[in-house]
Amino acid sequence: MKHSIQQTNFKNLNLVGRGKVRDIYSIKDYLLIVTTDRISAFDVIMSDPVPGKGIILNKMSAFWFEHMKDIIDNHIVSTNPADYPEECAPYSKDLEGRSMLVKKATPLPVECVVRGYLSGSGWKDYQKNKIVSGIKLPNGLKESSKLSEPIFTPSTKAPEGEHDAPINKREMEDLIGADLTDKVIQISLSVYKRATEMALKAGIVIADTKMEFGLIDNKLILIDELLTPDSSRFWSADEYKEGRAQKSFDKQFLRDYLLSIQWNQKPPAPKLPAEIIENTRKKYEEALNHLVN
Repeated sequence: MKHSIQQTNFKNLNLVGRGKVRDIYSIKDYLLIVTTDRISAFDVIMSDPVPGKGIILNKMSAFWFEHMKDIIDNHIVSTNPADYPEECAPYSKDLEGRSMLVKKATPLPVECVVRGYLSGSGWKDYQKNKIVSGIKLPNGLKESSKLSEPIFTPSTKAPEGEHDAPINKREMEDLIGADLTDKVIQISLSVYKRATEMALKAGIVIADTKMEFGLIDNKLILIDELLTPDSSRFWSADEYKEGRAQKSFDKQFLRDYLLSIQWNQKPPAPKLPAEIIENTRKKYEEALNHLVN
């Protein structure tokens, strides 16, 4: 496996942002997005990276963006460092396999979540009053129940270190307008439905996923990442059973460990044991091998 990268510092490039996982550089009309091996849980970045995770995420996003192009365009220009502007050349070793040159877009100020199954925060909300993001669901659903139809449950984009907050369709319309809201919902559901059909053939249930959209000259495109184990819940189709938590190929394994040690979910993050790091990597790799390789 290639060397692990927890953070990049490309001296001759203009660093404009550092997210939980990605380092972002501005180069002329483009952004260079580098997917590091950082991992976050409960909106806190862990002190230990997961070696190779960034390469897995980058490859999986590129795979899904390509398979959704007839539904909606995306921001990718190239994932091959040989195609990048010449000022990137000194960093090609670090960029190989874990980077994207993308078009600059204006991000929409909402996280676009589609749920096909009841899990995570959706399950918690359902238990209170049978309502998830303003959508009334039937009585009698259990943890991990498959919904009769996928639902769109947006949230705000919180500043780093804070939690995204669920919003309903009306609140989303207040942020971006009714027409754009309807378009985003329709496209999000179309992308999710195609992905779930493809994944199921590979033995994976995509319980839910989060997408990000942006605008270029008023044209709506997909940005950031798409259908990765960081932004989705991937379950084993063979072992799926309603009424309990599922075996997953995502960072739920890490979350479960952090819950087991009763960490307070505030910085600083605890040191992760080597076996937790390795098992997390294996779950990401398994998802990639099922879907892409």
